[in-house]
Amino acid sequence: MSVLTFGELLLRLSPPGEERLLESPVLHTFFGGAEANVAVALRHLGVPSSYITRLPEGPLGDAGLDALRREGVAVDRVLRGGFRLGIYFVEPGADLRAMRVVYDRAGSAFSQITPADVDWAAALADAGWLHGTGITPALGDGPATALKDGFAAARERGVTVSLDLNYREALWRGRDPRPLIEPLARQANVLIGNRDAVRAMLGSDANGEELADRFGCRAVAITDREILGPRAHAWSAVLYDSATRAVVRSHRHVVQVVDRVGGGDSFTAGLIAALLADRSPQDAVEFAAAAGALKLGQAGDFGRSTTPEVNRLVETVRCT
Repeated sequence: MSVLTFGELLLRLSPPGEERLLESPVLHTFFGGAEANVAVALRHLGVPSSYITRLPEGPLGDAGLDALRREGVAVDRVLRGGFRLGIYFVEPGADLRAMRVVYDRAGSAFSQITPADVDWAAALADAGWLHGTGITPALGDGPATALKDGFAAARERGVTVSLDLNYREALWRGRDPRPLIEPLARQANVLIGNRDAVRAMLGSDANGEELADRFGCRAVAITDREILGPRAHAWSAVLYDSATRAVVRSHRHVVQVVDRVGGGDSFTAGLIAALLADRSPQDAVEFAAAAGALKLGQAGDFGRSTTPEVNRLVETVRCT
């Protein structure tokens, strides 16, 4: 069953090591973006995935498209147009210094997408799952409406819908996201987020069961990242399954972080893969948490862990 994701592809620029932005003449490049990260991680987990975005014509757009193709993501519905690719800068944290993210994405090709640009009926014809995030509605009326239309079209066709709340304070600029996010949550079969995102996007401190009842979701996953030190993070999640009314918690993984970007997206991919495989709630949350933890040990935005690698970590912690 193919999974379709929709969102903005970005070019990421990061200084080497733990240097500050622009202290060095060197910046490492990566392509990423929450929805692209999910599509890539799914492919490495053995799940067919396709991606809809809008890229500018020219070398940067071509390079982004090639990066997705190399990962095995289907890009036949990627749109071309506009004049610039969104960029973001990531300065890794060091010692007491927190990670710093700077966006340069205003006026990007994707931010100028219109609802008429996406043929959802055709895009969903071969898809069994549609995934979107709370980032897209923050980018403008066009992306917000296109995502809303996609969720509605998916539900009409019986396609499973997942929404990762993915709160980005810098993108909302003091705006209240709830009027845009709550209708999307009501369309989602699977809702994903951490406590801060749930509070910011839905105005609630509710647990998974309460959120599932409020929005009519099949499952709600709440992730938990604990910052233990400059490079040490603890990673775990709780999953509520409405069919069994089970609340299950994953193993708490303690990870030496190589790159903290994309851990949540790999968790999401792991959860989608596990639910598509009809794993039990406990097995699903264990698989997803392990996928997210493994990504934290990989450089760049994309998670490339395979199903055998994730299963091996799950079995290892199960035996400890």
